[in-house]
Amino acid sequence: MTDSLTCLTTEKRNERTNHMDQMSTSEILSVMNEEDHKVAEAVKQVLPAITTAVDHIASALKKGGRLFYVGAGTSGRLGILDASECPPTFMADPEMVQAVMAGGGQAFTKAKENSEDDVLQGGRDIQAKKLTNQDVVVGITASGRTPYPIGALEHASKVGAYTISLSCNRSSEISDYAECPIEVVVGPEVLTGSTRLKSATAHKMVLNMMSTTAMIKLGKVYENLMVDVHASNHKLRERAKSILMECTTASYEEAEQTLKDAKLEVKPAIVMLKRSVSYEKAKQLLQGAGGNLRKAVEESS
Repeated sequence: MTDSLTCLTTEKRNERTNHMDQMSTSEILSVMNEEDHKVAEAVKQVLPAITTAVDHIASALKKGGRLFYVGAGTSGRLGILDASECPPTFMADPEMVQAVMAGGGQAFTKAKENSEDDVLQGGRDIQAKKLTNQDVVVGITASGRTPYPIGALEHASKVGAYTISLSCNRSSEISDYAECPIEVVVGPEVLTGSTRLKSATAHKMVLNMMSTTAMIKLGKVYENLMVDVHASNHKLRERAKSILMECTTASYEEAEQTLKDAKLEVKPAIVMLKRSVSYEKAKQLLQGAGGNLRKAVEESS
């Protein structure tokens, strides 16, 4: 690994902000906003690579594999954020999408910057997850040279897991360790080297795409509705009722009662309403359709 950072786009100075300390508040905000506009276009440029990654992720999850995000610092926190949202949004098993962060979970709120330099620890931490060739590992690093996720990808390759890298520099070092490298080049940061800005925004967008699209492929979305939402609080129960009313002709009262009869599970409740069946029969139909609501509603008899 090279120790030089000067050649990295993520470490270069942004000429538009060379005198940022002399700008007014409005000027600073305007240039930040203009620079942020570049992020979505940079993500657009790598959609083919993201497509490849998502197709492999969805295929692995369908077969019982798991998805792991591995990173340090901001990259690790983004992985934890995306993974932690999958159970409540899609009622996914917490084991399905996981995050591994340099320094452990405590590093989420209290930075442990030196932990990212241990390539061997990256391998050990992902090994502790009992990785198999059915799993997918995504190594996240804005610079593309962070040892910790590189170590994780090295171990993942040894066991035959599918490897994906996510970085923000061209010809990133981590790309050499991934079957599917994704390099989202957003240009120099407004604040030199502060990759929690554009680079992190780009990675958040890509991780959103990965998890959301994979879950859609797993049948956890009907139309554009979160039919696997975990109705665990008042807001989510109201959202679940709204989904029932959107998908069927049910009134609010009917949706409320059906959701209760379906033990707060939205998918069975929709099948119950659309096919006029009991909760038990709705569960059978869903099981026969592999959990796919559209198939359960439209194809099952």
